[in-house]
Amino acid sequence: MIEIKGLSKSFGDKDVLKNINVAFHPGRVNVVIGASGSGKSVLMKCMVGLIQPDAGKILYEDIDFVEIDYKAKKAVREQIGMLFQGSALFDSLTVEENVEFPIKMFSHMTKEERLDRVNFCLQRVHLENANKLFPSELSGGMKKRVGIARAIALNPKYLYCDEPNSGLDPVTARVIDSLIEEITDEYEITTIINSHDMKTLFDIGDNVAFIYKGNLEFTGSIDDFRIDSNPLIEEFLAASYFKR
Repeated sequence: MIEIKGLSKSFGDKDVLKNINVAFHPGRVNVVIGASGSGKSVLMKCMVGLIQPDAGKILYEDIDFVEIDYKAKKAVREQIGMLFQGSALFDSLTVEENVEFPIKMFSHMTKEERLDRVNFCLQRVHLENANKLFPSELSGGMKKRVGIARAIALNPKYLYCDEPNSGLDPVTARVIDSLIEEITDEYEITTIINSHDMKTLFDIGDNVAFIYKGNLEFTGSIDDFRIDSNPLIEEFLAASYFKR
């Protein structure tokens, strides 16, 4: 479980996050939504240590990620998987080498053990025969699946997904959604998705956090979100052309 308590962040005189309080639960798909510039990307960057917040706590199972030292932060990061918006694969490495990369960095596995883990992860995302391909030979959906395989390579407790369906056609987007949902449930991962995709939210989301201009306007279950009368939620959904 991850808990955010009183998190605030400003850049100059602009308050980007204002006293955010929210919990993200294991075994559930937790979706963070909001318009561009709402602060959701800054929230995720704070949570993985790319940005230092001005105030507040980020608790990973009661460990305050904001206050701990570099060595302790590294230990927490080893439990985090990241699926980046653009997949962020290394163009000069094969699929196999891309998935193996974090295992080489953060584990003491032998070469044989690493390859066994790589093959397991590729099988899990239905890319059994893609080991020797390069990113330039992959479709957008395949790149995302390689990104998921790499993200789960170290069997993480926490999985962050930044706009996982960006640039994908609707059919492929639903495939990626299904994979994320299955992996979250199967391995009891605490999954956090930043997304503009309302179909992702309503198809696979369990909990939702809605941020508007740096303020947390809603946090709770999808069922409660569906019936909430906050006019900002209505406006956001209407702008997204999504009917509840």
